[in-house]
Amino acid sequence: MPDGTSRVPSGETLSDHADVERRLGELLRTHEEQVIRHWTESVSARRDELAELYRAVLRAVEEGGRDLADLRGLLAELSRSRARAGYSPAETSKAVFGLKGALYEIVVTHADDEVLRGFIRFARLIDDLGLFTFEAYAEAREKIIMDQAEQLLELSTPVVKLWDGIVAVPLIGTLDSARTQVVMEKLLETLVETGAEHAVIDITGVPAVDTQVAQHLLKTVFAARLMGAECVISGIRPQIAHTIVTLGIEFGDIVTKTSLADALAHAFRRSGVQVSGGPATRVTVRAEQA
Repeated sequence: MPDGTSRVPSGETLSDHADVERRLGELLRTHEEQVIRHWTESVSARRDELAELYRAVLRAVEEGGRDLADLRGLLAELSRSRARAGYSPAETSKAVFGLKGALYEIVVTHADDEVLRGFIRFARLIDDLGLFTFEAYAEAREKIIMDQAEQLLELSTPVVKLWDGIVAVPLIGTLDSARTQVVMEKLLETLVETGAEHAVIDITGVPAVDTQVAQHLLKTVFAARLMGAECVISGIRPQIAHTIVTLGIEFGDIVTKTSLADALAHAFRRSGVQVSGGPATRVTVRAEQA
């Protein structure tokens, strides 16, 4: 019964096996309310949630454990909901294992050979279901963590419109392959939506630039060029410049600037916008006449 097949223990006939499961099924059905009440009191779970699960267990017992698909489906959903709610895997598994203790209180008052043999096989079934629940919880939790990581990645990689036709991507933290893909996709989407012809990739917040990071930056620049946009890389600090030279990394004809302000000024000039400083460091921007 634990693995979804009906196995007859050594020394028992098929008839004995059927009688044991029939007797256990009768016990579960007769004392359903009492078992569910004890079960609910022993674990942190809603009664309606456990009642649905109990009836699925009852059907599995009455059918000899031949089909556990519905039961496993309910357990998978229980694991997902508890993973989202912040329960630990131990708490989630105990919600299933607790059924053994709840039923045992009934078994001891109806002790006979058939009931005891049935309870032993029933305990094995619950053990297998508890392990399945643990595995389903782990998968659900991993999926939640991955989704959260993707959401954080989206939030940590904004594309900002600086001016008409000019956008910027301020990068903070380590730039890896997954993040590069997000940067590239968001930048290209923004270029299409805004029709911008100039993009500034600011790496002031990137702690270090190695060969891999440089390759990621180059891929992003080349992808933007294919969309018809010129890219400027800003935030090239002295230590980063030294590292780039030491590693022999070639940026080719890609424009690099020390600060975001310098990169923006460059983009203005390329866009035909004249930037001039006025009194008290006020900046006046005007489009050049054709």
